[in-house]
Amino acid sequence: MNNETLELIKTIAVQRKIEVSVIITDLEQAMISAARRHFNSLDTEEFSCNMDQLTGEITIWRHLPEGAVEIPLADLGRIPAQTAKQVMIQRFREDERSGIFDEYADKVGELLTGSCSRYEGGSLIVQLDKGGRVEGFMPRSEQIPGEQFNVGDRIRCFVIDVRDTGSQVKIVLSRSHADFIRKLFESEVPEVHEHVIEIRAMSREPGFRTKIAVTSNDSKIDPVGACVGVRGSRIRNIVEELGGEKIDIVRWNESSQVLISNALKPAEVEDVSLCFELGRATIVVREDQLSLAIGRRGQNVRLAARLTGWDIDILTPDEYTKGLETLWEALKEIDGVTEEMLDRMAAIGMISVFDVEEIGRNVMVTDLEIDEQIADRCVEASIVMAKEVTTQREVEKEAEAARALEEEAAAAAVLDGAIDDEAEAAADSILGLGDPVSEEMRTVEVNSEDVSSENEDGTSLVIESEQSEQTDTPA
Repeated sequence: MNNETLELIKTIAVQRKIEVSVIITDLEQAMISAARRHFNSLDTEEFSCNMDQLTGEITIWRHLPEGAVEIPLADLGRIPAQTAKQVMIQRFREDERSGIFDEYADKVGELLTGSCSRYEGGSLIVQLDKGGRVEGFMPRSEQIPGEQFNVGDRIRCFVIDVRDTGSQVKIVLSRSHADFIRKLFESEVPEVHEHVIEIRAMSREPGFRTKIAVTSNDSKIDPVGACVGVRGSRIRNIVEELGGEKIDIVRWNESSQVLISNALKPAEVEDVSLCFELGRATIVVREDQLSLAIGRRGQNVRLAARLTGWDIDILTPDEYTKGLETLWEALKEIDGVTEEMLDRMAAIGMISVFDVEEIGRNVMVTDLEIDEQIADRCVEASIVMAKEVTTQREVEKEAEAARALEEEAAAAAVLDGAIDDEAEAAADSILGLGDPVSEEMRTVEVNSEDVSSENEDGTSLVIESEQSEQTDTPA
């Protein structure tokens, strides 16, 4: 019987990943609790227990003033035995919870593979071991939008936190975390795992698009090509794991101007102007590249800004030139202001009257070495011009809104049949459009005249004209 007890203890230790010595200690404490219950004792030092790890024999002593007395297990009875059972179950659960916490606390920041168990209040419960003993949960905020799993599906997750709540260990998982992408690259690209290629920056909108900037510590290895793989094999595996999320891999550069140009790809950047005082980068792109640089709903420029750490403002060449012209218009009447000074202001990112108003005089005095009085007058002139530009923009915005309302009203009137034939005819005449019915009638009349005119041999003049157009020489 004692040997069977030892085998059972070893089995429990393996299944629940608890040390055998810990289980034996729990068993001894349970027997002490049973003895105290049997003798109605409150003294924690009155009883002691020892279990021989070789034979499995359990011995209980009661410490009295006259000496220690051994207590036979059979004398404890049923109720103390039930107490020992409850104490053992409680101690086993505490030890198991402590073991799970110690095991998974070291796995924070790593990838784990589990199977989907169920959904609870929007959170996905994932079984992390084969026996279902360890479960992690993925809150809705850590799930990829639109991604849905069925019971039993295999899933890869990123461990972001392990919490001991007292009653259980909560393992928080994520698939929307940016480092989830980083770990996927480490698993798919050996060069990233070996730190030959480094991921220097990353920005992500889960489920839609991710931008990463990579660099290589080996000049012989192309970081972008290595991450993409032969015919896109490596990046394809990652995209499939993410359910089709787009991934842009750009080349890292220590120069912020080059990095911003790379981050905005596939758009072609004409010029980059950095304003360190405002932490803003002004990007100039051609008109046909504007929508590509901004991206759908501003996604491309938004991710590029997060990747580079700069606020990005995208302008067309006309808008950029107009800003400089407005600035020159505001400052040209000030004595001491030259076009060369304007070029120097543009070089440090001051390309509009709003920039001069926001940055102020100190930068102009220290960086551009402009006289303080001239700098003050430049700021004052810029403030005045900025108000005029703001007013003009508001007027243009109101006019555009009114025009949009008129177009909506006209469209609604057409759908409701509120526009009569006379109004439609008037609109056609203004636009230079003819009456389609009259045009058709005129065409029929001309064709009838041509057909009625025949040669002596009965052939139509229209047919002859068509033949003459097909060839330059008579038949």
